[in-house]
This record gives sequence, structure tokens and C-alpha cells, in this order.
Amino acid sequence: LAAARCNPGAMALRGLFVVALALSTAVAFRPLSGGRLAGRPAGLRMVQQEDEPVLNKKAERRRIMKSENFHRGHVEQRPEAEELMGEYKSDLVETLRNQDYVLQRDGITVHLAQQFGFCWGVERAIQIAYEARLKYSDKKIFLTNEIIHNPEVNEKLEGMGIEVIPKDDQGNKDLSVVGDADVVILPAFGATLQEMQTLDSRGVVMTDSTCPWVSKVWNSVDKMRNVDATAIIHGKKNHEETVATASHSDDYIIVKDMKEAQIVVDYILNGGDDAEFLSKFQGATSEGFSPKKHLKKLGLANQTTMYKRETRAIGKLLETTMMKKYGPENVANHYVEYDTICDATQERQDAITDLMEARASELDVLLVVGGFDSSNTAHLVEIGEKYGVTTYHVDRASRISADNSIEHRLHDGQVVTARDWMPAGDVTLAITAGASTADRYVEECLESVFMLKAALRSKEGAAERADGA
Repeated sequence: LAAARCNPGAMALRGLFVVALALSTAVAFRPLSGGRLAGRPAGLRMVQQEDEPVLNKKAERRRIMKSENFHRGHVEQRPEAEELMGEYKSDLVETLRNQDYVLQRDGITVHLAQQFGFCWGVERAIQIAYEARLKYSDKKIFLTNEIIHNPEVNEKLEGMGIEVIPKDDQGNKDLSVVGDADVVILPAFGATLQEMQTLDSRGVVMTDSTCPWVSKVWNSVDKMRNVDATAIIHGKKNHEETVATASHSDDYIIVKDMKEAQIVVDYILNGGDDAEFLSKFQGATSEGFSPKKHLKKLGLANQTTMYKRETRAIGKLLETTMMKKYGPENVANHYVEYDTICDATQERQDAITDLMEARASELDVLLVVGGFDSSNTAHLVEIGEKYGVTTYHVDRASRISADNSIEHRLHDGQVVTARDWMPAGDVTLAITAGASTADRYVEECLESVFMLKAALRSKEGAAERADGA
């Protein structure tokens, strides 16, 4: 190339070089047949001719995103959408912010975590969905998954005629319900490469509300591919975001927690039976995954809503393991890591941790508000329980009943009812919310708490008067 730049007579050679380079990196990628896609991480099905280059998923993703039917979501700030977003604000929560996150009412002292609720990516995704509804008012609109893990937001979108693409009993999405003239919104969690490709092949208009932090994770697995590293994805294998991230990866294994990461580490250091190893990660590895082959060079990625301290601990474990296996001087050839920790998730986890460290001994209850499917909300619950505080996870105010019962979610997903959960006398309560929870929903939960406590105090007073009589 240098010679071609200096010598005009060599320009023809330069052109041939560029053409050859383009051909060598061309993507061999064909549309999937039919309209059904697996709902779990899986190898991408494609038709590949002999001697064709291997699929470059990054190049394919970028090709789709450059098509005329793909609209990378941006907030257009339509007045109607701004008005709809205003419904999520709360005067009560604003009062708490202005009073150093503390409020006393009806015998309850409330401590609000200083970072909580809606993150920027969630607000952005919701507003993009509202604006898509306004822009395509005459079209049918679908979502590949729920826009976020918030039941009330999702119900509102459904009421606006935005439908989630249905799944069968095996979790397979039926994309055949989408007409060629319809619009599909890709949610904050992102969509799989298979879904994007199928919709693109049919010329369906796509509006992308993928959180930029999720896109950042995809960029990190692109870098891992470039250095032939297997992606260790810290996430839940059936979570929409992890399913999407896995689809944009080549070689990967998904680990849910430190326990599963330790299984990977034990195999790296001590070997083991491949079939037994793979049986522990069913549905959590790339197609054709071989622990002997694919655990020699690793990179760490994460589901952005996971517990970030655990993500960092897993990264340190993997790095230390590669040092033991290959020596400190060679670790860079066997382990890579990029910063994909989501600031919003980290800030909310740090805020509730700070509140627990400062107030745990004086708290009667911690109330965590967020969708029951919300991974980041579940981790906030774990932090409260770690400090020994009685913690209840609710997804909406209606879970708090006037008979002093509360419906709440346990770690295993069960929704159970606790009786007489509100203590008698003065109560100190902490509250926080997951990144998909609006201020208004926090207010509604607090108002239910205040009403319940006022009713209980009235009963307590009546009982005391009766005793005195």
C-alpha cells in the first residue's frame, strides 16, 4: 500500500489488494428459514458453502444496523412522549431527595437509598417505545421481549397496542406473527443476532432501544473474538440480555455465580471428564463447546444487571487461575478483561450497601420495589438480607394489603404472603428500587405503607382505650 501511495503506476495493484482484502473478510451469512427462533443461547444456524469464510457476527450486526429499515433508537423529544414520561415522576420522592433521603410520617421513619429506580437506559427505552407508537400510529408494533422488567410499564405499552411476540411452550418465539409492514421494537435488553437477521431478511422496520451498556458488552465479546478468547459470560442463561449477548459471541460459557465459576476453574487446573463438565452447563455453552479446547484463553463479559462485586470476584478468580496454569508472565496471552460494569447498576448496589452499613442495626424492614423478573432488583434484595435486615421484594403497591399482609418474592421465584409484617409501635423502614422502577411506583408503595401504619396505630389506640376502660 505504501508503494501504491508513492507510485501512481501502482494504483492498479493497490485496487486489487483492496478487493482481495474485502473478499477475505466477507460475511457468509444467510437468512434463517421459517419464523421460529430458539429462546435460549444457541449456535447460529446458517448455510455455508465449502471454502466460504466463517461468519463474522460483528460485521453482520453492523450490516443490519446500517440497513434503511433499522433505526438506532434516539429520543426525539416529541411533546406527547414527554407528557407520558411525566407520569413516572413523584412529588413524595422529590421531597425525600430534598430532605437528605429521610422522611417521618405516621410513626414511620423512611430512609431512601440515595441511588435507586429508573436508570437512564430504562427511561430512554420507554421513551423510544412511546415515540415509536406516535411515529407509526397506523402500524402494528411488536416487541421481541418485554421492554423492561416492570409489569406496570409493560401493561401500559400493551394498552397502547404494542405486543410482545408470543412464545410456545419451549420458549421459541413465533416471528411469523410479524407482518412485513409491521414495526418491531428491540427492547432495552437487546435482541439476538438471529432475531435481527430474520427481521432484516424480511424488510421489517426495527426500532432499537438496546441500552448502550448492553451494546458495550457486545463490543467486548467482539474484542474477545479478535484474540480467539472464549467469553465467560457472568449471567443467567435464560435472561433476555444474556441470551442476546451469547448470540453475538462465538465461543462462550455462561456462569451464574462464583460456584459455577469455580467449576470452570477446577477443570482448567485439574482437568476432568468433559461429558460430566458439560452436563453442569446444559444450555449455557456455545455449539460444539469443548472444555479442553475452549478454556485455554478466556475473556470476561457480564449481564449488566448482575451483582457487580461478584462479577469482579469472578474476574479475579479467572485471572489468578490463568497465572497458576501458565505463569504470571504469560497471563496476558490467556486472559483478557474489558470494563463492562454498568454504572447505574453499580450505583444502586453501592447505595443500598452504604445504607445498610450505616443503618442496618436500627432498621425494622427493607422494602425493595421492582419487577419479579428483574435481576438487578433481586441483587438489591440479596444485599439487604446479607446485612440481616428483614427484606421484602414487591413489584407493585397492591402487594401491600390493609390486613397487614404482604405478597413478596423469594429467591427461588415463589411469591408468598407474609402476615403481620409491619411491626407495632414506631418503625424504621428503608426502601430502594430496581433500575426498571419509576419514582411514582416507589411513592405508591410508600403511600400504602403509610396508610397501613395509620390504620394499625388507630387499632392500637382503640385497644389501649378499651384496656383503660
